[in-house]
Amino acid sequence: MNEAEAFGGGFLWAVQSAGDIAFRWIPAAVSVLSGHGPEGVSANPIATPITEPVTPADLAYFLQTTGNPSTLDSFTIAWETYVAISVLVSLLLAAAIIYCVMRILQIRYTEKLRFRASEESVLIKDVPKTQLRWNRILEQVHSDTEQNWRLAILEADIMLNELLDLQGYKGETMADKMKNVERGEFKTIDLAWEGHKVRNQIAHQGAMHTLSSREAQRVVGLFAQVFREFRFID
Repeated sequence: MNEAEAFGGGFLWAVQSAGDIAFRWIPAAVSVLSGHGPEGVSANPIATPITEPVTPADLAYFLQTTGNPSTLDSFTIAWETYVAISVLVSLLLAAAIIYCVMRILQIRYTEKLRFRASEESVLIKDVPKTQLRWNRILEQVHSDTEQNWRLAILEADIMLNELLDLQGYKGETMADKMKNVERGEFKTIDLAWEGHKVRNQIAHQGAMHTLSSREAQRVVGLFAQVFREFRFID
């Protein structure tokens, strides 16, 4: 059951309950307290107890047959006033219920939007450290300085070493680890070797090894293919 159905059922129950109180139980209580019953019921409530609620028509008939006209007129005026007040109060309560339900729905909708916004912000900010490092490498390799291109390749090679450790390859050097690789389990091992060799040239030759922007991006692209095979980066 949704909230609209629940509200409709609750409102209908409230209206029915108010009608029973106003038009059935109060007249019955008045009749019992006065010591008289409706037509066909003994004036002695002990001899013939009232088992059904007395309707307004029964009470009006009773007043017509047992009371004087002034009493009936007074009762009619009082009853109309009571009904008018009851209807007004019922409308005010119904309006209050509708307002409360609408406010609750608005609050829940606002909370849902805020929750989704906060959830998206967390997902955006919750970037793995490995991905952050890779993003930094991409920034460096697409910069305008050769020094940054060298740093990008060196950092990518460090990430490759960490990947080999995660895959369980053992060895004193990266070369030793890659020699233990089974090609069936490491399809991009040749690309890893090529990228590592360029890294060694940069590390050993320093400034003597010339590096162009296009070459740097190509080498970083080799590392990227290796990392994506193992889902090391997105």
